[in-house]
Amino acid sequence: MFRAATRKSLVLALGSGSLLLAGQAHGQAKLATGSQPAMPTEWLDADTGHRVVRLTPADGANQSFYFHNRPFVSGAGGDWMVYYHTDEQGKQLRKLNLKTREVQPLTRYFRQVSGEIVAPKRREVFYQTADTVYATHVDTRKTRLVYVFTADFKASITTLNADETRLGGAWGSDAEKEIYRQYPEKKDYFRRIYDAKLPRTLFTISTQGGQLTKLFTDNAWLNHVQFSPTDARLLMFCHEGPWELVDRIWTIDTKTKQVTQVHKRTMEREIAGHEWFAADGKTIWFDHQLPRGATFFVTGTDLKTGKQRKYELTRDEWSVHYTSSPDQKLFAGDGGYPTSVAHSPNGQWIYLFRPEGDKFKAEKLVNLGKHNYQLEPNVHFSPDGKWIIFRANFEGQSQVYAVELAKPAS
Repeated sequence: MFRAATRKSLVLALGSGSLLLAGQAHGQAKLATGSQPAMPTEWLDADTGHRVVRLTPADGANQSFYFHNRPFVSGAGGDWMVYYHTDEQGKQLRKLNLKTREVQPLTRYFRQVSGEIVAPKRREVFYQTADTVYATHVDTRKTRLVYVFTADFKASITTLNADETRLGGAWGSDAEKEIYRQYPEKKDYFRRIYDAKLPRTLFTISTQGGQLTKLFTDNAWLNHVQFSPTDARLLMFCHEGPWELVDRIWTIDTKTKQVTQVHKRTMEREIAGHEWFAADGKTIWFDHQLPRGATFFVTGTDLKTGKQRKYELTRDEWSVHYTSSPDQKLFAGDGGYPTSVAHSPNGQWIYLFRPEGDKFKAEKLVNLGKHNYQLEPNVHFSPDGKWIIFRANFEGQSQVYAVELAKPAS
């Protein structure tokens, strides 16, 4: 059940329990996830026994952020999560209280909005609509103009540095934009853009507005741009394209402009990708296959020493995206579909991974057999590390869910 105020000042409350202060699960229904068109607000996954909660109200489509963009901000009222909401009026950003499950709108409706960057120290969310970048305060909803891209440099923001003074992103040429326009499906544009070898430029913008700095240009598909969570000068990016053909993972010092390769391949058709920073910024982790589709690892490169740690997992446990917990002791994955690179016949799960020696010990948390992986689940650990938050469409529309890591007492 939820209650709604006027559309103009929407406030929603879901359920009576709390997310981060886990309540009793006695008497909850044990159901196959996605077994009915409308699942209850909470249930126990019949295949895993773990408690699953739908966080977002079913008043439209809702999506959590991409796996390496942290959506959380803390305050006196608890931890809040920012997410996207779409309905017949358009698209907006909302915030959800992870303790009370209260939902409030952050932005007005736009036809399109992107960027999904939360600044927890500034208590702002940065986002972009068309060529304009805005920042909205998560408490007051006061909105300010940050930057307007010029006609000769239309680009997109994707990341924020550790001291929250610079936004980062990549610019693509008009020729690249035309490929996207003609071939909007990833299966159609992906190889075309890689083969075109068009120029791309990494850049930063002051969060106070008015200053754009061009960092680095290459005739390569520079993508997946992420700032370090602890080093305000360090920016990670990739060479996008078929992973077995690219030297993918790089960093750049935004002050000295020094570019460093993070991982060098050791065999033909080796792949490394979907990289992310550990919470302390000391390690870059990535999906690692030796070679593509044969053996599967999550590998981390220590940025100071260059030494690597590899954790092996099985074909079924391979995931489209992985992530690591705030305390860096656990990992999670969002599984994969049969036609993905692992070609797993039974990979559609939300997974928890515990490092044991040089392998992962996997635990299945949610059965996503009824989920369509055209929408990638993109897992996040909750701020307290007790839940995995993900998006899924097994109820028809995309919604945001959480699964509790601890099983309820029987």
